[in-house]
Amino acid sequence: MRNTLTWTLFAVLLLGGISEANAQFASSADDLSSERQTRILANLKFQIPQLRDLQVVMGEIVASEHGGLDEGSFGVNGQQYHFLVTGDDTRLFMLAGEPLDVSMSSEDIAAALDEEQRAAALAEHEVHLELAAFAEGMPVRGNPNASVTIFEFSDFQCPYCARAFTTVEQILERYPNDVKFVFLHYPLPNHPWAKPAAIATICAAEQDDEAFWALHDGYFRDQDDVNVGNVLAIGGDFLEASGRDVDMAVWTNCASNAESETYQAAAIEVEQSLAAGNTYGVSGTPGFFVNGKFVNGAQPIETFEVVIDEALQLSGR
Repeated sequence: MRNTLTWTLFAVLLLGGISEANAQFASSADDLSSERQTRILANLKFQIPQLRDLQVVMGEIVASEHGGLDEGSFGVNGQQYHFLVTGDDTRLFMLAGEPLDVSMSSEDIAAALDEEQRAAALAEHEVHLELAAFAEGMPVRGNPNASVTIFEFSDFQCPYCARAFTTVEQILERYPNDVKFVFLHYPLPNHPWAKPAAIATICAAEQDDEAFWALHDGYFRDQDDVNVGNVLAIGGDFLEASGRDVDMAVWTNCASNAESETYQAAAIEVEQSLAAGNTYGVSGTPGFFVNGKFVNGAQPIETFEVVIDEALQLSGR
């Protein structure tokens, strides 16, 4: 309704607004009486049939700074519509929004844009530093001394995240020295085995970072074969096949015994990761931060290349 009404209201401007047949009701620019408001509202409902069955609240009409025109507004379903009207009430012009200041010089605009870019870059850098502090000690892929860090908030059961997994592999191959990657947990509530998988990977990382990545890769590559009933058994298979020196009894206790301190610590880490994602505006998966710049969703590698190359340029690489 709102979009339809908005376009119809713009049509009032194109069609000439209030009917000239009502010119006998004309008032001066100082006539702010309720009679004028009532008459204008009646004309609006006549010109715009969609308004006839709606509760329309007409606001005050006052003199404006726009060439002798008066200005006013009316409300429909909580949405305010603004207009300009001639002093004799023969023409009403709908406005798309509040008047804009278009007096800035090209130099002023360039300076304002530069300031916006600096502010955005500073905000992104702060996000990057905060995420780096949060993720300190977590498993890292790529060059640990790289100038660009990709943080991914992800969910092992999410099909889009499985697609992004392949893209991340391509990125690390494309930028072997310039990019490092950190995986952060964001299991969605409608994915029942995502959180158990997240806890299982954290328990593996307690013993060996590469064991973490063995589970990470396995859960994404064999996503269609995993379910709530076998998520830990399959995880154990991934660890056995990885050849890493993992104490399987310790891992199993951590990953499955909800009463154990290690399980509870891993579950808290998952909740903290979820909270961090929410803090930075993540609402679905996957969500990436490339040196603090947000990239939403399973984007193609070309999208990441633009952001990464920009970050490398800023870092002087």
